[in-house]
Amino acid sequence: MTLSSQPLPARKTPSARPQPAVGGAWEASADVTAVQLPELRPGRLPRRVPVRLLRQILCLLPLLLVTVVAVRHRSVLAEGFAHLGNAEWPWLLAAAGATCLTWVAAACTRQGAVVERLPRRRLLATQFAAGAANHLLPTGLGASAVNLRFMTVCGLPLARSSAALALYLLAESVGRVALLGILLVAFPDALRLGTLVPQTAFGPLLAGAGVVFVIAVAVLVLVRRVRSAVLSFLRTALGEARSVHTRPARALALWGGSFTFPALQATVLVLVGRAMGLDVPPAHMAVAYLAATVAVALVPTPGGIGSVEAALVMALVAAGGPAAVATAVVLAFRVITVWLPLLPGALTLAALVRLKVI
Repeated sequence: MTLSSQPLPARKTPSARPQPAVGGAWEASADVTAVQLPELRPGRLPRRVPVRLLRQILCLLPLLLVTVVAVRHRSVLAEGFAHLGNAEWPWLLAAAGATCLTWVAAACTRQGAVVERLPRRRLLATQFAAGAANHLLPTGLGASAVNLRFMTVCGLPLARSSAALALYLLAESVGRVALLGILLVAFPDALRLGTLVPQTAFGPLLAGAGVVFVIAVAVLVLVRRVRSAVLSFLRTALGEARSVHTRPARALALWGGSFTFPALQATVLVLVGRAMGLDVPPAHMAVAYLAATVAVALVPTPGGIGSVEAALVMALVAAGGPAAVATAVVLAFRVITVWLPLLPGALTLAALVRLKVI
């Protein structure tokens, strides 16, 4: 095959196109509004709150809350201290001693809820501080937060600390209700429930409990994340409960403290009633206290302040006491168990925060 000897046509040079100038200024369109962004200068960025300052704030917060609560309930405080001046002091000193023993019982129950050995002195101081926190925040939240933080600082994982806290609350509730049931069986005439709880109130209470139960079941069934979290927590809690009950010393501390704690609280009320001359048998006063505290267990008030007083007065009147004397006894009882330990407890709480115990 013979190749053609004719030369190939020359390629045409592409036409030159104008190129945008490098670094040229952009011109804004007529229908676009320019927005001036703020200029960030070095050293103007927001700083994080120092940990030391935050800890100092937490140290002062309990004292501030004590002041606020005391000012709000100053009339109750004044009336309660006035009634204490007319009481028999030996009985009041015995009531103060029984109040101190309640913190020991709470410490035993807390120790019984975990397998590891907790430092005793710090555990007892934490229970004293938790009592103050429990009266400054809605019922149960203050003490639970303090104890949860204490256990995590002691090295327990958060899941196990939460499981131990749930075990403590369950054991304390079982002990209180069981003790009330035992006393009601032994003294069936100790409390006239018809005067304490109206017959027409049982229907709405049962209906409300049923609605709450149905909503809880529906959330567990429909929300997968909630169901998974609840099942995981239950596995951890059951494992912690089995581990605790394999050790007789821990089980004895858990359940012994759970029964001793409400028994000591009822004893304080009985001693204050004797000091104030309340003409009600001691067993009936103990039943009145347990029934009143069980009735207001779900009322979200700080330390039950207000709701416990009203329920206790109603329970003592239902047990056969005069209304005026019952009111004086309840006010004196709350001064001894709540108001007198509140300031020292808040100071202890602030010290524990400062020392990084919680």
